[in-house]
Amino acid sequence: MASRYLFKPLHVKHVNLRNRVVMPPMVSNMMREGVGEQALCWYAERAKGGVGLVIVEALWVERFTDETFVRQLRSLSGKIHVAGAAAAIQLFRRPIVGDEPVSISGEGGHRQITAEELARVPEEFATAAKAAKQAGFDGAEIHGAHGFFLNQFFSPKTNKRNDLYGGLLEGRSRLGLESARAARRAVGDDFLLLYRHTAEEGIPNGYSLTDSIAFCQKLAEAGVDVLDISPSTRRGGAHSGLAASIKKAVSVPVIAVGGMNDPEAAEASLSSRSCDLCAIGRGLIADAHWVQKVKAGKEGDIIVCEECNEGCFGRLRSGVPIGCTQNSESGNEYLRRE
Repeated sequence: MASRYLFKPLHVKHVNLRNRVVMPPMVSNMMREGVGEQALCWYAERAKGGVGLVIVEALWVERFTDETFVRQLRSLSGKIHVAGAAAAIQLFRRPIVGDEPVSISGEGGHRQITAEELARVPEEFATAAKAAKQAGFDGAEIHGAHGFFLNQFFSPKTNKRNDLYGGLLEGRSRLGLESARAARRAVGDDFLLLYRHTAEEGIPNGYSLTDSIAFCQKLAEAGVDVLDISPSTRRGGAHSGLAASIKKAVSVPVIAVGGMNDPEAAEASLSSRSCDLCAIGRGLIADAHWVQKVKAGKEGDIIVCEECNEGCFGRLRSGVPIGCTQNSESGNEYLRRE
């Protein structure tokens, strides 16, 4: 496939991305006890495979207060950099205070997290982002997508609060924006700040695409450098349709997620300026060298994800390291004897 856009470099602040392909954050079950050889080899192999940006899987913000773990993360960022890719890491906040499960609005039998407790959340993201910078990463991504903690605050479907963190869009946006501002203050200007957001359209009792556009504009004003829109596709529509609507309204780069395993779909999304970067998830689980093969015009050699969800999601749910039923080497890179 002849590509004009997929392999075009992108300069974002101080970071040069060698192409427009992103490895998105995907929980691997390889980092539960620390950053061992399996995780190091897993990420290094995908960086060697040619991606421009690796976003390491979601890690709880409290883990970044562990100095030993942060030192281990420095080894990981180093492996990714040596292989030629930029490195970011995703920051995740659980619905827990201390050891107590809490809820957004008092659902599920758990008490509602208080406004006073929520006021401390932005500094947790700030501490984690600063530690990620100290660990040698080029950037950190705040996880505000897929119905998890921050995304639950944004959605009126799950946010029934009547305090500063609920109600109209301003209240529902507050925690995400405060977290972004706090992280930006903590890391300064020489560090990339990303935010992952799920855009929606036509979801009963949910938020609108107009809400997402307004929120993303505020995130950019708050210091977010890259918006990661996941998923980026309208239901039944073209790839990156939702991301395209947001891209038109912001001046920062936008990542599109979903259906980009197809090189032609990725190229089309970039050439139409629907997005600036394409995230390839399960495609990189199946074949770490997807980028190199596309660049060499050897798309026929790509080990294709069959969307069976057995080696990836199936193992994830079982609590074991992920891999791929189509590729026995996936997840086992650390077993090689080189």
